[in-house]
Amino acid sequence: MIKSKKAQIFTIISIFLLVLMFASFEIISILKDRRTINDRVSSMENFLSSIEKNLGRQMYIAGYRIIFLAEAEVYSSPGYINASDFFNEAFFNGTVNGIENQSFLIGVVYDDILSSINNKAAKINVDISLANSFINVTQSDPWSVNFSMTSDFKMSDRSGLAYWNKKQMISAMIPITEFEDPVFVKGAFTRIPRKIIRTPFEGTYFDVVSFSNISAQLSEGYYSNNSDAPNFLKRLEGDFSPDPNGIESFVDVAKLVQQGISPEDKSVIDHIYFSGNNPVATQVDSSLPNWFKLDDEHKKRYQIP
Repeated sequence: MIKSKKAQIFTIISIFLLVLMFASFEIISILKDRRTINDRVSSMENFLSSIEKNLGRQMYIAGYRIIFLAEAEVYSSPGYINASDFFNEAFFNGTVNGIENQSFLIGVVYDDILSSINNKAAKINVDISLANSFINVTQSDPWSVNFSMTSDFKMSDRSGLAYWNKKQMISAMIPITEFEDPVFVKGAFTRIPRKIIRTPFEGTYFDVVSFSNISAQLSEGYYSNNSDAPNFLKRLEGDFSPDPNGIESFVDVAKLVQQGISPEDKSVIDHIYFSGNNPVATQVDSSLPNWFKLDDEHKKRYQIP
């Protein structure tokens, strides 16, 4: 009887140990699987971060090149452009006015960017898709264009371990400095190019003894922010309406005359001089050219008494 009980106890202990052993193997297997999943998720998150950084760089390159082409279009065509339509066509179709083979856009348009992403994703057994993509071209400051793309972003591991699904926005800020001013391209009949250079004189245009900074602002063609002026994107469209991120410069009338362009007797603020606006303007000072005239609002803007 005692031996029988001992045998039963031994059997129970053996069964318990076997169950414990199998349970331990199962727990270890689960932990290994979980560690594998966690490692995969971590590596995919790092890949996603890398992809988004690279997308930002690609958007910058695409935006910069499209602005360059937009300026070339303004230069060569009789009119201005619609900035939004131009960007959309160039970015999604790789064309300008329906014309393909735009070598300047090779590798930077939407399909090229998507192909580049998927080539990289395939190397780590990941699939990526961008759907319902659209772009915005805006300005939130006077000296940069914000070029952004919003998409339904999906990324999945080919073995089914992990999956991302989110609304993604990638943007790039593209400086406008050193681009040509479209208003001068048209206003001066392409004869006098004017690059956008930010003024170093903000807040110090005039002091009580000298117009030297005003004179330098004129001769160097510097630009200042003014909310009654059009921003860069509006300038591409020939829209002279005011904008909080507007920029303006002085027109050097003498240079126009040198190029055979008849002078206008009006304020030398560019978006006034090259438009139909004509507020009353008077000569500023005898130390400046007699054609250098400003309207009252701009005399205040440039601290002229």
